[in-house]
Order: sequence, then C-alpha cells, then structure tokens
Amino acid sequence: MRDSKPTMRDIALRVGLSKNTVSLALRHDPQIPEKTRKRIQRVARALGYRKNPTVAHLMAQLRTSRSLTFQAPLALLNANLDPSAFTNHPTVPVYVQGCRKRAAELGYSLDEFWLHDPQLDAKRFERILRTRNIRGLIVVGLMKENRLPPRFLPIWKQFPTVVTGTRTHEPALSFACSDQHILAMKAFENALQLGYRRPALVLDREIDLLVDGRFTSGIHIAQQGLPKSQQTKPFYQVTEARNRPRLFHQWFEREKPDVVLTLYNVVRRWLQEMDLAIPRDVGLIQLEWRRDHADDAGMNQHNEIVGEAAVEMVINMIHHHIPGVQAFPRATFIGSTWVDGKSVRRRIPLAASL
Repeated sequence: MRDSKPTMRDIALRVGLSKNTVSLALRHDPQIPEKTRKRIQRVARALGYRKNPTVAHLMAQLRTSRSLTFQAPLALLNANLDPSAFTNHPTVPVYVQGCRKRAAELGYSLDEFWLHDPQLDAKRFERILRTRNIRGLIVVGLMKENRLPPRFLPIWKQFPTVVTGTRTHEPALSFACSDQHILAMKAFENALQLGYRRPALVLDREIDLLVDGRFTSGIHIAQQGLPKSQQTKPFYQVTEARNRPRLFHQWFEREKPDVVLTLYNVVRRWLQEMDLAIPRDVGLIQLEWRRDHADDAGMNQHNEIVGEAAVEMVINMIHHHIPGVQAFPRATFIGSTWVDGKSVRRRIPLAASL
C-alpha cells in the first residue's frame, strides 16, 4: 500500500509525459491539446491527486508577479529621533536594506515616514495611509526606548504593524529581532573555546533594558558553567564612562577580564589608554559585528535578515486582516553567526601550559 499522497511526478510516470505538461494540463492550459488534458486529468482523479492549496496559491502569485511592478505600498517608519537615521545611523540602515530587498522581491514598494515629525498626527497619518492605499507598516530605528508615541495608538489598532530590532511595550506589537540571549551565550562559548577564562560583558544598561535584559541573561546563563573564581560582573556605566573613562579602568582592574564582550568601539580606546594591546593582552569581541570594523571578531546579528522577516510578517498580517494591536503579538528571532577576527587570539589554557 502507498502511504504518501500522489504527486505530479506520479501522474507524469503513469501517462508517460513530463511534469511540466502535467502541471499545465491540471491548470487547463490551452497549450496542451484538449484530448491530452482530459487524459491527464482522468489519471489524476484515478490516483486521488489533490492540489496543495498553499503551494498552488504561492505559485499563482509568483506567476502573476512577473507581470506586475508592485502589488501595494507599505509604510517604513523611522522611529529614531534622528530623521536621517535610515542613512546616517551605524545600525539602522542595515535593517532598512533588508526591508527594501524583501519588499521588492515580494512586489511591494516602501513609502518612508519619520515618526517624530511634529506635523504628523494620527488623523493626518491615517489619511495619508488610506489615500496611498498603504495597508501595513514596519517600524525601524527604536534605539533609546521601546515605547511608541501614544498619539499613534489608533494607527496600530487599525493597520498591520511590525517592529524591527526590539519588542515594544504599551502597546506590545509583533516584532522581529536578533536573538540577543542566544547571541550572548554563543559569544561567551566562543571565547571559552579560544581559551579565555574570564570573559566579561560591557554594555549600556539602557540598551540591555531595551531588549528586556536578553544580553545579560545570556551571559549569566553561560557563566554558570564556570567556577565562581572565573565569573565576572558586567560593566553597565558605558554612558558615564564616555566622559569619565576612569570608571571603566577601575572596573577592569577589579574584575580582571581576559576578553571583553561589547557593542561599542570606544572600549578599544579605553583598553589602549591602559596600555593594553589587543589581542596580546586582552581579547575584544563585538556583540554586533559590522563591516566597517571587519577585522574584529564578533557576532553577526544579520540585521538585514531581521528587516526581511519584518516585511514577511506584516504581509502575512495583511493577508489575514490582523491589526498591529492584538491579543497575542508574534515574535520572530533571527539567529547570529560567529565571525573570527584579529581582536582575539587562541590562548593556551592554564592547565595545558603547566
């Protein structure tokens, strides 16, 4: 007995024709002679063949999209305080690049807005969205807080909306972001594999709170496998240390890390001010590896894939008539990958050197 469902290949083998001919015949394509179409359709019924509705719909969309410029526009909202963040910010443009790429692939255009435009209120924004037939929104650029301007609540309640990079509160919207918890754990584990014994986290407390403490939680879990003597306390006073580097120096002297895990290029300068050479004296791992510092080791967060995922999510919400504010917001976490670099070196474990 055959357990699996019959496929087009099975039909093609039975009638002695190609899969492409079978596919065209099952779509009643006039390219195939009527007599042949009927024979193929008769064999398909006898075998119990049934189209997969999801695949059939997808293929129909792909065939149609070849002749369309775009299906509809989406709104790309710059939620950063900087109106030029889409081009000038060190991180935001990568999300935007992913959004643009995936939207174009799926046949959607993007209309850009600045969420903090003083002339933009909810009523005017809604009028613009409806006039332009914009059916979904993607929020990019939240870097200082994870709360959206309250005046736009009517927009999120009506239009499918997805946030990139972080989870929002009040309201909680569906979001796509890097999995910072697993990212931090992987960075820590790679440090240990290189032979480092005292990895330490340097992170602005505001950023950690923005991602619900996922960086800290990942480091905390990863440290549990180390002896207490090798566990270090994080340094959270990054903002203060930009004006008072001595705060970092004192922490470093107290915790004595042999590799630092961070998001900030300024940490390199602080280490050099202490006459420490990287990677000879101390390793440096970037938790957000970027191409402008490609020689550094770190974790590639693939923020362009986060942008792509956000587009896919909002289009799915549009198709299913799901508004931004909903009882059960969805979350898509994107994995990261390790990038080797010159800011770390393989160290000989203490036990192996004795």
